[in-house]
Amino acid sequence: MKLVTAIIKPFKLDDVREALSEIGITGVTVTEVKGFGRQKGHTELYRGAEYVVDFLPKVKMEIAVADDSVEQAIGAIVNSANTGKIGDGKIFVTDLQQVIRIRTGETGEDAI
Repeated sequence: MKLVTAIIKPFKLDDVREALSEIGITGVTVTEVKGFGRQKGHTELYRGAEYVVDFLPKVKMEIAVADDSVEQAIGAIVNSANTGKIGDGKIFVTDLQQVIRIRTGETGEDAI
């Protein structure tokens, strides 16, 4: 099992969720986060004062998937989150040691 973590632009969240649903992945945890990479923030004007916004709003999606679904999930995220502009995000894939469904006690891929 793998944990796929995707950091994407907030307005792409619905597109990514729909793309994942189409391939049968329904369990997703979403967190609103802030960060920056190569995009390096931007300058804004507020009440006549200019200031730099270093951390940009992003959405962090965490998806637990079976090993045989990882490439499909990555493809769905890349295709639906891509705008072709800087700041589209990143995907991290890490090994998942154990998953347990609290309600039933199921473990492993059965719990996903």
